[in-house]
Amino acid sequence: MSASEDQTVNGDQTVNENLTRIVAEIVAPEAAEIDRSASFPRKAIDALADAGVLALTVPAEFGGGGGSLRDAARVVRTLAGACGSTAMVVMMHYSAVAALVAAGRAAELREIASSRHLSTLAFSEAGSRSHFWAPMSSATADGDQVVLTARKSWVTSAGQADSLVWSSRPVTGDGPMTLWFVPADTPGLSVAGKFDGLGLRGNNSTPMAADQVRVPSSALLGTDGGGLDLALSAVLPVFLLLNASAGIGLMEAVTTKTIAHLGRTRLEHLGRSLAEQPEPRAAVARMRIDTDRTAALVDAALSAIEEGRPEAQLLVLEVKAAADESAAATADLAMLTCGGSAFRKELGLERRFRDSRAARVMAPTTAALHDFVGRALTGLPLLDGPA
Repeated sequence: MSASEDQTVNGDQTVNENLTRIVAEIVAPEAAEIDRSASFPRKAIDALADAGVLALTVPAEFGGGGGSLRDAARVVRTLAGACGSTAMVVMMHYSAVAALVAAGRAAELREIASSRHLSTLAFSEAGSRSHFWAPMSSATADGDQVVLTARKSWVTSAGQADSLVWSSRPVTGDGPMTLWFVPADTPGLSVAGKFDGLGLRGNNSTPMAADQVRVPSSALLGTDGGGLDLALSAVLPVFLLLNASAGIGLMEAVTTKTIAHLGRTRLEHLGRSLAEQPEPRAAVARMRIDTDRTAALVDAALSAIEEGRPEAQLLVLEVKAAADESAAATADLAMLTCGGSAFRKELGLERRFRDSRAARVMAPTTAALHDFVGRALTGLPLLDGPA
């Protein structure tokens, strides 16, 4: 079944049913091994592509599902409850698709809708670190081609994705950034390291290098120098909301597992389960409250976007910072509440605990988002000067 078959518009029932099946049959059963071996979740990604999940946010006119940002958030939240690495891969794919939609790239969108095409973002660089808005890489015109030279520090799905939305300095235009569509098999493009991380171990977030990579001038997304505007208006809202949705999925998973552990674990000398003790009950109450509060914030942001309300930008800036902190705190509380049992891999909490540490340092980091929110509240531009 191709990605455009057997589905209707806006996160239809068929896509949701397929997602539930794939999570139950592939994503959840393989999550622990993907974490242990730091292996890419290829089987799950291929199944999601075949079921139309990767094409969900491609507009229907290009053969995709025509799904909304809310639909994408639901997918990422569901995946994150089972496997953070798989959720991260899909989240970055949807973020890249958002750039392609905004740039009106019909051919590339049709490719994603009709095949197993996986895309991703290639923004972060060693020279500017988490300041994704200030690429150090170069783009030089050479006839009807552009030569890209870069050292990217973190690229999700590196070596696995079929294409990348690539940032560079402008060729000649004003502005700090230009975006390009770069097929992953372009000569001179290479994976430049390995990923052996604390958490999200299967998402292949490795460095990549571009050594005199040649792409046609038509690979330009938007305008030369206008990449930051495209990134801020089209890509960043998707990335922030889906990142927050992944955090909610993680919080739901650790809360559910903690409740189950408290119910089946007994203090035999007291003849009571841990659930009958006030302190563990209070802990899971806090976990559930934080999960629901974070979910409500994400829902408010999505509604504000859908309704075009003026507070949408502020809420979008808030959601990742809020969710990242809440996910880390909830995972930490789950570990403390379940005690020594939580340190054993079979309970599935320590994997989520490690995964929960990653989002706060993903660009834009929590610290950067706090500054963005403060700037928005005080009427200042999000970024100073041309960078």
